Amino acid sequence: MSARAEVDSDLRTIDELATAAGLTVRTTRYYASLGLLPPPARRGRMAWYDDTHLARLEMIRALQGHGFTLQAIERYLASLPADAGVEDLAVQRAMLTSWTVGEPQELTRRQLDQHAGRRLSDDEVTLIEEFGLLRRVTGERGARFTPVHGFDVAVELLQVDIPVAGMRAAGDAIERHMSALAEELTQVLHDEVVEPWRQERDHRSREDAAQLEATISILRRLTLDAIVRGFQRSANQVIARSLDRR
Repeated sequence: MSARAEVDSDLRTIDELATAAGLTVRTTRYYASLGLLPPPARRGRMAWYDDTHLARLEMIRALQGHGFTLQAIERYLASLPADAGVEDLAVQRAMLTSWTVGEPQELTRRQLDQHAGRRLSDDEVTLIEEFGLLRRVTGERGARFTPVHGFDVAVELLQVDIPVAGMRAAGDAIERHMSALAEELTQVLHDEVVEPWRQERDHRSREDAAQLEATISILRRLTLDAIVRGFQRSANQVIARSLDRR
């Protein structure tokens, strides 16, 4: 009888766990060594990982998408209830999943210029950082830069003949109103979608949790579209009122 037949079919080897999470075995082992994963089940000399381990890895990737360091991720995972199951972790991840598309990139200074499509001056890099569209981390390997969604727009704006003070004012206005809107919409999502789902958790499964995550993903896409259309509509109304006054 094979080792696989002797254990629950939901259990995975370290190689299978890494594949399911979209990570390398080396990275998965590293996360485990940091204590980011609970100890595996042991069957003789074999270590077996279950769906909770996979959910933890998916949570780690979601947090990394927001630029969290491994130390911050460790603190966050430690704050979760010890008995948090797969469904609980799936809901947490659904709420944390970054609204940006693609994995974050950590670039050297030279790679950052290549990403921007031109040579950026140090002042420009600093300014984009101040706009919140670029993260800088300085370590043993020197400075590394992670562009945030909107970085390309900032690079283009710097080539337009607009005073920096004007760009700062516009950025402050956008940040102020978008933060308030994001907070309110997140609360609506939590109260009207996530909490009702939690209240029926006794009747939920991992497949239900995956469906909830897919639903939230669709709501995010529709919300972004609604925000763009809403701004266009409001801007046109401002123009119409201005014409009326004239």
